[in-house]
Amino acid sequence: MRIVVLAGGIGGARFLRGLMSAAPDADITVIGNTGDDIHLFGLKVCPDLDTVMYTLGGGIHEEQGWGRADETFTVKEELAAYGVGPEWFGLGDRDFATHIVRTQMIGAGYPLSAVTEALCARWQPGVRLLPMTDDRVETHVLIDDPDAPDGESRKAVHFQEYWVRLRASVPAHAVVPVGADQAKPAPGVLEAIADADVVLFPPSNPVVSVGTILAVPGVREAIADAGIPVVGLSPIVGDAPVRGMADKVLAAVGVESTAAAVAKHYGSGLLDGWLVDTVDAGAVDEVEAAGIRCRAIPLMMTDLKATAAMAAEALMLAEEVRG
Repeated sequence: MRIVVLAGGIGGARFLRGLMSAAPDADITVIGNTGDDIHLFGLKVCPDLDTVMYTLGGGIHEEQGWGRADETFTVKEELAAYGVGPEWFGLGDRDFATHIVRTQMIGAGYPLSAVTEALCARWQPGVRLLPMTDDRVETHVLIDDPDAPDGESRKAVHFQEYWVRLRASVPAHAVVPVGADQAKPAPGVLEAIADADVVLFPPSNPVVSVGTILAVPGVREAIADAGIPVVGLSPIVGDAPVRGMADKVLAAVGVESTAAAVAKHYGSGLLDGWLVDTVDAGAVDEVEAAGIRCRAIPLMMTDLKATAAMAAEALMLAEEVRG
């Protein structure tokens, strides 16, 4: 079975680990979100790609879900001593090495897709990991400017600043994947979709993770036209995000924070099947009325066994859709 997964960071990476357990013989291609990418200290940092790579390669900090295990922060401390920021984004010493290698290779003329392949040669994640694009795309969030004298001005900040520094503590008025409209899918992305038997949307953020990937011209169209089952798993359980701030960015794009609303946000023209948590079983009829086949199952990724069961249910729903 050839499976394509559109993945963000922690949720996508943990779902992939369950999928690999549920379908050990599958050929899995992961299209990773690069809208979270940021340039820090002269280095290109790709948080979502690295989280997938470290998680599947056995190097992730399990409790955090991001960053390296057994990490130290000597370089960060020295930078702070020099007064060099931002201090709110904590890169560890082991993590710095990845970003240095990436930045050197990009500086030498290699595209991000080739760099990602080279980094994965060390980590052996067991999947083919592709960035959504080789072009620069950065997700920005429009917020109220607290420093404006009239108190009514707004400013755009990088998503990382909104999430890490501000901790999504202020309302988001808009979410813009800057550069996405001019970007091209990375080599292999459209081909993987065309050759796939199923496309899965894990319980990643539907706006700043999966949504950003779909914003790259040609990706949404390729999935919609592939003629294969497209199945997603809700990141909203009991009208609240399982983790993160999906509710804040959903509000920014005018979508309620419910499992049914997210399914309809993707739309029946794209999504064929949708899994909601058992606490949201009441949403099944609403989703199916929108033309999307829906089932209620446990959706909490409490451990590998539970996550593998979720992945297996997604694949079974795909087969049901295939008919």
